[in-house]
Amino acid sequence: MTCFFIGFFEKKNLVGISIAQFLNLNKLESFGERDKCIKTTVRNFIFKNFCSHVLFLGNNMLTGQNAFVFDKHLETKKGTHLLYQASEEIKKILKKKGTKVHITTFKDFEEEEINDFTSPQFKQLYRFSTQPNMVFTVNQNWNSFDDYIASLSKKYRDQYKRCRKKAEGIHKQKMNLEEIIAKEETIYKLYRHVAQNAPFNTFFLSKNHFSKLKEKLNDRFLFYGYFEEEQLIGFNTLIKNGSQMDTYFLGYDEKVQREKMLYLNMLYDMIAYSINKGFEAIIFARTALEIKSSVGAKPIEMFGFIHHANAMINKKMDRLFCYLEPKTEWKERNPFK
Repeated sequence: MTCFFIGFFEKKNLVGISIAQFLNLNKLESFGERDKCIKTTVRNFIFKNFCSHVLFLGNNMLTGQNAFVFDKHLETKKGTHLLYQASEEIKKILKKKGTKVHITTFKDFEEEEINDFTSPQFKQLYRFSTQPNMVFTVNQNWNSFDDYIASLSKKYRDQYKRCRKKAEGIHKQKMNLEEIIAKEETIYKLYRHVAQNAPFNTFFLSKNHFSKLKEKLNDRFLFYGYFEEEQLIGFNTLIKNGSQMDTYFLGYDEKVQREKMLYLNMLYDMIAYSINKGFEAIIFARTALEIKSSVGAKPIEMFGFIHHANAMINKKMDRLFCYLEPKTEWKERNPFK
């Protein structure tokens, strides 16, 4: 991954910033190993041969509008037009280095945000909808995690009690930088297990990713380890982002996860922390949509634009996109009374 940081200026005044990420997917040893089927094989062939150089306008490591921020002096519709121009400049920079961008994509935006992309250039791009962003909104009447539990219907209160009982013998520990570094090998092994068993990946984190993030973000980055008899068997991470909490990457031992309902316990722990600390929302992102729904997260439809450099392929983008973003069937739950 190569990152680009973009500044928008009005005369000498900085009035907007943006991030772009270039990914060379040919360097990935795996796009994800969970699904073994013909469609997955076709997808991998397409990526390796026609879509391996991808430019994201936005942050591919987070879900939601993390692409740009403009101040009041720069109208959003004008800013998105400048963002398109910036993407063209980045492609020129990469071309001079001998790298051609296959796919350019602008992501992730909610419906009202995508309506600010009004420049004629965006009409030439394929507008897509991705898997929803699962967002947990904290009820203003909840003053503590106990209030959340009291608001659950009997079925989901029973789910919570069963989940907590399963996790008896496991203790959670907030880990500092030195402790993260000391457990780095185990942390990376747990992360890779989850990442490789995902249906699809466009990157793998480096081994020291979590320690570096802790070093840079300090108290805004939370790392929780889950231990059984002093053995680290799972972890989750959170990023404080203003009034909302962004869930980040996690890892676990699959055998323990099944026996101890570890993932569901992690979700409850994230909710408890966020409510007790006064956060307004938790961004649970994509994947595991149904289980996140079962704890109270709601789906928010997300949109973006995508374009392929090959005109013939670009005309078939509607068909190609189903391979780039496989559809997930799931049932939405409502855990509240």
